[in-house]
Amino acid sequence: MAEPILEVVNLETFFEQDEGLVRAVDGASFTLEPGRTLGIVGESGCGKSVTARSILRIVERPGRIAGGQIWLRRANGDRIDLVGLDPQGTEMRAIRGGEIGLVFQEPMTSFSAYHTVGNQIVEAIRLHSDLSKAAARDRAIELLRMVGIPKPERRIDEYAFELSGGLRQRVMIAMALAAEPRILIADEPTTALDVTTQAQILALVRELKEVRGHGILFITHDFGVVADIADRIAVMQKGELVEFGPAAQILGAPTHPYTRKLVSAVPSLVPDRPPPPDNPPALRLERLSKTYGPRGAGVVALKDVSLVLPQGCTLAIVGESGSGKSTLARATIRLLEADGGRVRVRDVDFTALKGRDLARARRLVQMIFQDPWGSLNPRHRIGDIIARAARLGGLDASGARARALELLELVGLKPEAMRRRPQQFSGGQRQRIGIARALAMAPEVVIADES
Repeated sequence: MAEPILEVVNLETFFEQDEGLVRAVDGASFTLEPGRTLGIVGESGCGKSVTARSILRIVERPGRIAGGQIWLRRANGDRIDLVGLDPQGTEMRAIRGGEIGLVFQEPMTSFSAYHTVGNQIVEAIRLHSDLSKAAARDRAIELLRMVGIPKPERRIDEYAFELSGGLRQRVMIAMALAAEPRILIADEPTTALDVTTQAQILALVRELKEVRGHGILFITHDFGVVADIADRIAVMQKGELVEFGPAAQILGAPTHPYTRKLVSAVPSLVPDRPPPPDNPPALRLERLSKTYGPRGAGVVALKDVSLVLPQGCTLAIVGESGSGKSTLARATIRLLEADGGRVRVRDVDFTALKGRDLARARRLVQMIFQDPWGSLNPRHRIGDIIARAARLGGLDASGARARALELLELVGLKPEAMRRRPQQFSGGQRQRIGIARALAMAPEVVIADES
């Protein structure tokens, strides 16, 4: 095996919080070789993303690297400890993007909404090269074509919000590759993508490793993904790296109890469940339709969709990106108005309600949104966010706070989370908070959009 291009030794990254010292990464050690993929796996909040940010020295305050080394082997063979560099210094800034590229977990919030994706890629190229603006634009088009963006000459002038989740993720990979780094860190790059788009992203990552020789650090909680792509696997639990080895060994014969628990939790495609009970409907949709744009010339998102969700049952809506799943969810809860059709919740005709009647009835149907980064108010503490929903559901102040604590425990978060704000949590932890908020109103129906 080739010499490692990245070697992490006893890395410690700590956060000073109100409740005390949080050891987000506690003594992690691993190596990454060129032309290899290392999958870092573990549940939300285990330290995966903090490890990635520590390597690039972009840990936000009050986080700090308290110990360890991060050795980067450069193209000329020299080794440099990134922990010893000034995070804001010229050398570290050149390494970011130039030698180590990063694909963020949520591409929507990682792009500027005010600039085209092309302008942002061109900026990344020119930061690490002496290319002219015109040459950098040509290079950006080439990168978009390389990552499988259709019609890159047109897409380069579009904004991130005009692209689907899969296309945004491809653009993010193109930007990370702009300066031809030898290492690519991909932080949950397939989260919330449909299975066909996910397969395309994984095929692209595999090509970068096998054809171009990148060393890839792939962070995920999905064992199906890591089984498909990783050569070696590092398993993290509560900041500690508890198991590290070849993928076949970790997946086939894990030795640590936590790894065995994670592997056994992977669901089967053919679950052994009894048939659903013949209960009365909790939700009924009747010929729901929605077209974006002018009638006859717009995009048909929903066309005469009818379905019934019985009480006490789960109904799964599946399909590719752009198939209408999120539109169906938003039309059901009337975050957008359908062009036709009816929504009935128990015996309530949701479609006919307006104003305060609609606001009161909305407690019957709650939604867990796809994007945990944009669906929580960053100014408010978690306890206030959940307790407010509980009060809207009919509880008094003390009852609402007790319900918030109960729900936090239900979704696997500690009571001290009540005092913290959304930006102090990982993406998976934020999604747990979104689930707790939806349940706080004791709804009749919960709509979970890629939750």
